[in-house]
Amino acid sequence: MDLLRFSTAGSVDDGKSTLIGRLLFDSKGIFEDQLAAIEQTSRRRGYSQVDLALLTDGLRAEREQGITIDVAYRYFATPKRKFIIADTPGHVQYTRNMVTGASTADLAIVLVDARKGVLEQSRRHAFIASLLGIPHLVVAVNKMDLVGYDEAVYDAIQQEFADWASRLDVHDIAFIPISALHGDNVVQRSLAMPWYQGPSLLYHLEHVYIGSDRNLIDVRFPVQWIVRPQTEAHHDYRGYAGQVAAGVFKKGDEVVVLPSGHRTRIKRLETMDGEVETAMPPLSVTMLLEDELDISRGDMICRPHNQPAVTQDFEAMVCWMADAPLRAGSRYSLKHTTRSVKAVVDDLRYRMDVNTLHRDEGAAELGLNEIGRVRIRTSTPLLLDKYELSRTTGGFILIDETTLDTVG
Repeated sequence: MDLLRFSTAGSVDDGKSTLIGRLLFDSKGIFEDQLAAIEQTSRRRGYSQVDLALLTDGLRAEREQGITIDVAYRYFATPKRKFIIADTPGHVQYTRNMVTGASTADLAIVLVDARKGVLEQSRRHAFIASLLGIPHLVVAVNKMDLVGYDEAVYDAIQQEFADWASRLDVHDIAFIPISALHGDNVVQRSLAMPWYQGPSLLYHLEHVYIGSDRNLIDVRFPVQWIVRPQTEAHHDYRGYAGQVAAGVFKKGDEVVVLPSGHRTRIKRLETMDGEVETAMPPLSVTMLLEDELDISRGDMICRPHNQPAVTQDFEAMVCWMADAPLRAGSRYSLKHTTRSVKAVVDDLRYRMDVNTLHRDEGAAELGLNEIGRVRIRTSTPLLLDKYELSRTTGGFILIDETTLDTVG
């Protein structure tokens, strides 16, 4: 059974947490004691029905304000597929939390309030989903019950969003009219909207095809750990442990180790369950090679005729997550796959307005939650791919050297 990771995003009070609560509730993904607890809380607050948003709003500050602040993860499964949900904040000041929650997602659900239409934050979240390379986007037009399940309202929102999203790098967008509060088109098709002929949200999540999203061509294995057991029985054992970032590795394949350039062949592939013949993302394996080579953490094993770029200078899009702004000349630690290096921001090329997609090339800094393109120089070369080829080998984080906070 395969796994789908998806995130939810949208403007404040669009009903993200209620939608996730409805998915969990209607798919029998919550325990009886959890249901009893939220029923009790709902009664205590004087609500006429169970507030399903309480299932995901975990922080006390969230429950008191009725908003999502941190990223809340929830897990459930149906007979078709397993799911990990990241419920991300809608407030603009928590954009960094949204980026964190959505960075590993296969699919993003952007909620739009049917009464309000497409707002600034809806566009922001769709742009961030595009920037993060999330291949599938679902626009869930929520609160259809509050507009009388009017098809014209849904059609207008669909047209406006589609026109704007045509400027983004998103190839698969689905639109679904729902009412998270009443369950319309969430798990079951709605009788209140006979004009909608598409699937329910859960059916779409169960059947969206993600097999082609993985890059199985560009073979990449960042070495995380050198395995050398200190026992007599395994005296000559030398394995290289890590997670396959892209491509397919097979026993007997010719490989090259970067940055040294030494070539060898794969002798064996092992997991915690024993030896395997092939390994592909996101499998964690220990790789044994035919030759004894000097390999360290941060090195990368790939194919001789398909290698990443080896460079110390590159440009990248950055979402800034710190109170102190990013400026040209700032120095940070940079973590890319399993390698950590020193880095300096040479230049801020432009700051992006995520609502208009305008590039401000005169910007002197990136503030908290802002997104822009920067030029970076590192102390030692990195092994980089374009982000659209591999989110693992094309992405990185910036770390403040003093506080050790992740800042970008």
